[in-house]
Amino acid sequence: MKHYRHEWIEEWCQENGWTDLFEERSNNYWAFPPGAVMPEPIPYQVLRLIKSEKGMTCEERFWSIVAVMATMLGAFVTFWLKCPIPLVAAFALNAVTVAQLEVEDAY
Repeated sequence: MKHYRHEWIEEWCQENGWTDLFEERSNNYWAFPPGAVMPEPIPYQVLRLIKSEKGMTCEERFWSIVAVMATMLGAFVTFWLKCPIPLVAAFALNAVTVAQLEVEDAY
């Protein structure tokens, strides 16, 4: 799941003089710092700051809404059928969604 929009990182790079931004793998951004000849990863503290300022990406919002809707639907169907399986399935979906929403620490 994408936790940062490329535009957010590009904006920070332009403001701070970093150039040639690229994404090595998902959510792992590298660029050339001012005056450097080798690219370096964007500092983790900067990524956390960007995330706190900008909030959730569209993908994160979509999966959060899906999780809430699945919970409501599961609760309704559980009450209607008098069977806990739909609520258990909603819980499983929510567990996976919450795990995917967690931003991994890159030290």
